[in-house]
Amino acid sequence: MRYTAQFLLSAMAASQFPEPNLAEIAFLGRSNVGKSSLLNALVGEKAAKVSSTPGRTRAINFFSLLDLNQRKKLIFADLPGYGYAKISRSISAGWAEFIDPYLAIRSTLKLCVCLVDSNVPPQENDAKLFEWLRAAGRDFVVVATKIDRLSGNERTRNLLALKKGLELEEVLPISAKTGYGVGELWKRIEAVGKVEE
Repeated sequence: MRYTAQFLLSAMAASQFPEPNLAEIAFLGRSNVGKSSLLNALVGEKAAKVSSTPGRTRAINFFSLLDLNQRKKLIFADLPGYGYAKISRSISAGWAEFIDPYLAIRSTLKLCVCLVDSNVPPQENDAKLFEWLRAAGRDFVVVATKIDRLSGNERTRNLLALKKGLELEEVLPISAKTGYGVGELWKRIEAVGKVEE
């Protein structure tokens, strides 16, 4: 099904979150992992701004996904990246005030799409995120971005290293540039989001 994305709002406090009446899919990952590029690849248009400077997203940006009749069907939530050293500690410390509550208690949050870079070895902050999500009882899928930059052998080796290092049963390879894996991710999103045709 074809969707169009419409920017809804940016929130830096729980009181600013949209009304919880549609299934929400959250996108999480380290800064510069390709969240905005993946969001744009999923909807086939430039809904989210792609920045060459990591750490630009400082709020949770919500996007409404509309069907061909302009009916709202789903919400995408683009969360700030984490783990970028040049971001002010005072800013990143404040994220816990609205990101933790969103992930912990948001009733309409149905799936967390966690991005890891397929070109980078397993990272401790990614492992901590997955541990936190498991403890919170949140469903999540891990996608390895920028897979187009790897040869076949590198892809196999890196995906195995990510699974082992992050203690995961599955890592979905994906490329926002070529569209590889985007269809499979859509299947996961629509299954949990209960998107009706």
